[in-house]
Amino acid sequence: MQLNRRDFMAAGTAALLATRLAPGGTGTSLPLAFSTLGCPNWELSKILDFAQKNGFSGVELRGLLGTLDLPSRPEFAADRIARTRKEIADHGIQIACVSSSTELHIADPAKRARGIADGKRFIDLAEALGAPNVRVFGNKFENGGRDEVITRVAAGMHEMAEHAGPRGVTVIIESHGDFVDSPTLKEVLTRADSEHVGLLWDAHHTFVDGHEQPSRTVAELGKWIRHTHLKDSVQDGKERKYVLPGRGDVPMKAQVDALRRIDYRGYYCFEWEKVWHPDLLEPEVAFPQFVTVMAGYLNPKQVSRY
Repeated sequence: MQLNRRDFMAAGTAALLATRLAPGGTGTSLPLAFSTLGCPNWELSKILDFAQKNGFSGVELRGLLGTLDLPSRPEFAADRIARTRKEIADHGIQIACVSSSTELHIADPAKRARGIADGKRFIDLAEALGAPNVRVFGNKFENGGRDEVITRVAAGMHEMAEHAGPRGVTVIIESHGDFVDSPTLKEVLTRADSEHVGLLWDAHHTFVDGHEQPSRTVAELGKWIRHTHLKDSVQDGKERKYVLPGRGDVPMKAQVDALRRIDYRGYYCFEWEKVWHPDLLEPEVAFPQFVTVMAGYLNPKQVSRY
């Protein structure tokens, strides 16, 4: 997609800002991360270089060079993992989350066992990389009533947390699919009954699909929030269309402010879903725009009360 002058100028402004904010610069880097969903054609070295030079201090691993099966990538093989971890550390970057595709609503015993076993592979990778979180999905209310599915998802999270806890990893369920409202997520997290479970707050989904204001979501679920996905969109006919941060009608600043009021200590992570929507603007434009917008939102003098 061609860049217009406005997008070019926004990218340039963010690049200047990032020079001051990036690790090793004259300022302090902001707790910003991006998901690798937004840069599906970048190798790990380019991901780390871009993050370091453009004001990011974290990266969420969700696929790499065409595969979502991260533990199978050569960069993370037993004979290379130490070198990879050093490369990440040398860039001043933390892996904020290693995101699996595990869906815990599945009822079929064999499929369920395979999904949980796969999630444990991601937990082992997170441990090897020093990453604090592994993402899973609740996903769908199917193959049983609501209570039965919630019980199944919570039990799956508890089982994975038993594997994750000794490895210094937290299993976080994303607000996604049918699991986008506070009562449902609160019930799952309470029933999971482990200090090693938490929430990946996809703030777009709880607002757009869960019809919740950010202040309510954070009031109900704040104690479990360990990681975030932030993005913007507009209504386009019957569908939502993703747009650059600050260009849509999702209350991103209110989402950030709600987190700051509870002294949230995790990453503000940009999820630019270019893997699923290849027509989106390139990461070289979208990622710096996120830095520009978030630098304004994280100004300590500008915290909304609503």
